[in-house]
Amino acid sequence: MDRAATGRHGRYGSMAAVPTVARWWSDRTDPQRIELYTRWSFYGWLATAPLLSVGIHGSAEQPPDQPAATVFLAGSVAVALTAVLLARAGLAARLTRRTLPRGPALAAAAVALLTSAAGVLAYGEGVPGSPALVWGAGMPPAMVLTAAAAVWPTRTLTRAGFGVGGAIGVLVVALGAPPAVGAVQAVVTGAALTLLALAFRFSVRVLDVVREMERTRGVQAQLAVAEERLRFARDLHDVMGRNLSAIAVKSQLAGELVRRGRAGAAEEVAGISRIAEESLREVREVVRGYRATDLAGELAGARSVLRSAGVACTVEGEAVVGRLGEPAQVVLGWAVREAVTNVLRHSRAGRCAIALTDEGEQVVLTVTNDAAGTPGPWGSGLTGLGERLAAAGGRLTTRPAAGSFTLVAAVPA
Repeated sequence: MDRAATGRHGRYGSMAAVPTVARWWSDRTDPQRIELYTRWSFYGWLATAPLLSVGIHGSAEQPPDQPAATVFLAGSVAVALTAVLLARAGLAARLTRRTLPRGPALAAAAVALLTSAAGVLAYGEGVPGSPALVWGAGMPPAMVLTAAAAVWPTRTLTRAGFGVGGAIGVLVVALGAPPAVGAVQAVVTGAALTLLALAFRFSVRVLDVVREMERTRGVQAQLAVAEERLRFARDLHDVMGRNLSAIAVKSQLAGELVRRGRAGAAEEVAGISRIAEESLREVREVVRGYRATDLAGELAGARSVLRSAGVACTVEGEAVVGRLGEPAQVVLGWAVREAVTNVLRHSRAGRCAIALTDEGEQVVLTVTNDAAGTPGPWGSGLTGLGERLAAAGGRLTTRPAAGSFTLVAAVPA
């Protein structure tokens, strides 16, 4: 191999196929990183049980009982293994919102109890309340409590921690220590075990918060997509509904004029072409998200389209348009468009009156036609219009009657 190849591949072969730790870590999301940190914090601490048992053995002030000490040291290895398995099961159960699995919990508790008993037998002789005795009895249940912190609530961990501390205090007194010493040992040991378990409990809680934030971001993204789809569907309905209705009316009128041999058919066909071109432009604007309406233009268009369809149309209050802001004009323009679409598609009206009234704090648009209305749920068009008005601080009401149908849209002035 030449020098260039050696420089490229290294003395011991290519390292390109081996992912670096930094790359492996950067490929994870923030929740995955925190989960890995939390999980291995549990595993790392629980795996130190054998090392702690060696330290406890070395701190004994009197020569320990060797058979019991051997069982204690071996039991600490079993405590580490069962506690790691319990923590793993607890973290998985928390992810699915289940309780702590009974099998791993019972196995870890039994191993911890036997190891604690071996610690008492090994280090119980000599000075009552010695550190070797206290921690020989307290270390195994401390590991189990830490593993259970993945699922158990704070109150349960506190009760268990001080329960173990109280049991150790009673044990110290039973071996000959003064009651005051036993009480201090109970409080100190219970507090130490509880704080240790709660520290790991806090790390799990942080992981829960990060997961919830990630889930919330996902929900927000889904809502944004749903809102955009709703906007597109609503705009497409509003844009195409009236224009297609107008094209249908003008097509029928042009056909009738041709059959009767009257002039004006070409004018109606030209109108159809103009409306089709306008529809194409508006659909493109809807796709781009820049669709807007002009109230004055909508009122003029409504008058023209309705008259072409044979509906007598009157418009009052056009002077109010100039005093309105753009948001009010846009939403009222949509209201005019939707009202006209409904007149053309869903009624046999002969007259339609459109009135725009400035009431000071609000502007009210009223569209009334002489077709009989029937009470019932709104369709997608009126529902979408109601949502537009509500977003602008306004409201939409309809008043169907025996000989008329009235649509009222009100927005802040």
